[in-house]
Amino acid sequence: MCGIAGIFSYHYASSEVNREELRHIRDAMERRGPDGSGEWFSKNNRVALGHRRLAIIDLSEKGAQPMHSEDKQLSVSFNGEIYNYRQLRQSLEARGSVFHSNSDTEVILHLYRQKGLEMVHDLRGMFAIILWDEQKNQMHLIRDPYGIKPLYYADDGWTLRAASQVKALLVSGKVSKIKEPAGSAGFFLTGSVPEPFTLYQEIRQVPAGSIVSIDSLGCSEPKQYFSISKIFSMAHDQKGSVGSERDAQDKITESLTDSLKSHFVSDVPVGLFLSAGVDSAAIAGLSFDLGHKMNALTLAFAEFQGTAQDELPQAKEIASFYGAPHSEMLLSREEFQKDLDSILVSMDQPSIDGINTYFVSKAAHRQGWKVALSGMGGDELFGGYPSFSEVPAMGRWMYLPSRVPLAGELFQLASSFLISAGLLRQPKITGLVKYGAHPADAYFLKRALFLPWELPALLGSEAAREGLRRLQLKTRLRASLKPDPGGDFERIASLEASHYMRNQLLRDADWAGMAHSMEIRVPLVDSVLLQRVAPFLIRSKESNKKFFLAGAAKKNRASLKKRSKTGFSVPMARWLSEEKAASLDAWKDIKMLQRPETHWSRRWAYTAYQKLAA
Repeated sequence: MCGIAGIFSYHYASSEVNREELRHIRDAMERRGPDGSGEWFSKNNRVALGHRRLAIIDLSEKGAQPMHSEDKQLSVSFNGEIYNYRQLRQSLEARGSVFHSNSDTEVILHLYRQKGLEMVHDLRGMFAIILWDEQKNQMHLIRDPYGIKPLYYADDGWTLRAASQVKALLVSGKVSKIKEPAGSAGFFLTGSVPEPFTLYQEIRQVPAGSIVSIDSLGCSEPKQYFSISKIFSMAHDQKGSVGSERDAQDKITESLTDSLKSHFVSDVPVGLFLSAGVDSAAIAGLSFDLGHKMNALTLAFAEFQGTAQDELPQAKEIASFYGAPHSEMLLSREEFQKDLDSILVSMDQPSIDGINTYFVSKAAHRQGWKVALSGMGGDELFGGYPSFSEVPAMGRWMYLPSRVPLAGELFQLASSFLISAGLLRQPKITGLVKYGAHPADAYFLKRALFLPWELPALLGSEAAREGLRRLQLKTRLRASLKPDPGGDFERIASLEASHYMRNQLLRDADWAGMAHSMEIRVPLVDSVLLQRVAPFLIRSKESNKKFFLAGAAKKNRASLKKRSKTGFSVPMARWLSEEKAASLDAWKDIKMLQRPETHWSRRWAYTAYQKLAA
């Protein structure tokens, strides 16, 4: 896990690269890579690459970056892990490639030499890549299929700048800080800034599973090479040949084991973030089957002791059951409040989540960990969220009402009046008729933090109107269902993975882990795994298919199959209402946020936005 940076002065009349500028961008990401730094400048001084290193694979200096091909025609700065790099290396060596390190980075250079950008279809892992091709005078920005690793870029029409963090690009002093209304609107609507937007007009994120290429003519539009909805759509062609449910369980277990095995590739120890849920417990069980007894770590809260939200007792039982050495971090209100400023500094873009990951990563770093596995992705892949049943049901209920002309607007006005009068306490009910019928629209309503007509109170009327116009959220949500994945399960799985997981969970895991120089790996978020299990998942008629995950380990705890989902939360409402948090009340003048029933995530969202957008 690393921080990467690149500058390309592509316009013939643009200035040469300022070397200090590259260093400022690179070193703003020191926490991402405390083990070393590197830089490279082209002979004509119009291209530069920078790197901050967190050494995980090939700890020697031979694995340092930026890395170059032997003829110096290719140069790369790479963040992430290529889990199948050893298999790729064997294939490349059989075709004549000669390697000088044991790193996965060098595999990228040789693979690009042989296949060009088509190499992306061979890479299994999480990655953000800045690659310079001297012969073609091109720079390529490449992001992994799910978007696990971030990559941002700013193009002013003269020079292209790219980095792993928005804040790193801003410290260059050359990137405009003009606000992007779509980023602000998207954050308040969903709780995270939807890609490709950021809070700044000039900075964009390379979309997940996409490539952006830059040459002397400028920056290309992102070219998508991977689609979750397409994988589900194609899986229907294999549906008839998947066999019995027992066969399905065997194939899914085999695929899960394969993914987990690949995520163990490391030259440093790999630990596990363990909760009481099915996802991380399944990883613990499958790891046991593979002969890996990983150290496990659980984050707990004193306020939750003795309640259903306390995950520690069951996490201890799971660790004991699989013989995993276990430790815990009991987070106090005092430590939470002490770290609030650090959390907001570490947060690259505003978010309503990630705090739990921040503290468990902090605890892991204290114990000397560099790499940890997380159970993230299990709910998106196996249908663990209520959205998998509730969104399709909403569509059935609202099908006829939504077709009555102006019904949505009238219902919105009536319910808004009742809310303002204190007779209703659920703001989302105002959008039920307007958003309930189409799967993508109903999904938005289910996940929404605020609704479009609430934005003027938060952003002002003009910024809200412009933000919604530029964002086109409904169009973007519906685009993630093209081609049509097939049935209700596949549609919600595509939406959850393409939006909530990508923009919220994965991004939070990145900034919160990197705040403590921790690499978080997600074996349930794997493009190869998705392709292998999709035909079996769509065959099952159950909306919640977590039983496949719960039953994967040979040595299995029966209680896992019976455990209901409790979620994993931080006692934000209690802690933020304490005296020391009074300075965070940036929302105190916003009428809708003063209501007693207002969820604290809405208040926290406004606080985080004010801090990061300042």
